[in-house]
Amino acid sequence: MTRRTTTLTAIALLMMGALFAPAAQAKYVAIFEEVDSNVVEVGGGAIDLTDLTQTPAVNTLTPSIAPTVSQFISGAAGAQGQIYRDLIGPRSFGTGDPANADLSSGDGVELSVNRLSNKIEVPVGYVSDSPLSETSTYLNATFASLGLTPGAYVYSWGSGDHADSFTIVIGAPVPEPSTWAMGLIGFAGLGYAAMRRKGAVRPISARQPKEGASCP
Repeated sequence: MTRRTTTLTAIALLMMGALFAPAAQAKYVAIFEEVDSNVVEVGGGAIDLTDLTQTPAVNTLTPSIAPTVSQFISGAAGAQGQIYRDLIGPRSFGTGDPANADLSSGDGVELSVNRLSNKIEVPVGYVSDSPLSETSTYLNATFASLGLTPGAYVYSWGSGDHADSFTIVIGAPVPEPSTWAMGLIGFAGLGYAAMRRKGAVRPISARQPKEGASCP
């Protein structure tokens, strides 16, 4: 199985997991992949701000990553971000030093979780649960050169109907057993539907006259 096929499978399973999740769990996923000689990140989803604490601070965002301190910033350069706090998650997603993106576009988004910072930033005026999307590219780079450690890094906040998460996926990690289970359930459902269709045809075929027999 090629790396791209594996990545597409992982993305499909993540999307299937999102479909099975409660509607209020908006979820945001940013996926990094090595493409030719570059590292490309594509992110999208929605963010539930209900259980986050808004601060009055507004930042100008510079698209970049700092793996050692779990900092990820993407979207159009110079975008204004409103700060919200009170999320938890891994304090690093690699060993690399800060690196600026060479190309970046879309909605300004930032995540930073370490001993000095605990925040997520969204566009100023953002309405909770609205769709967001962005992309960033690091030219002439690899996961190794950027110090990115392949895996899935989940940051979460809130509870009940407002529980939400922001996941950074580097490469194509092996999905969690629960995600695989949901995928298998989906495939099993498709197989069962196919068997039902096949079974419905058989009685009709059985009533057809045999070759050479005359019809009454």
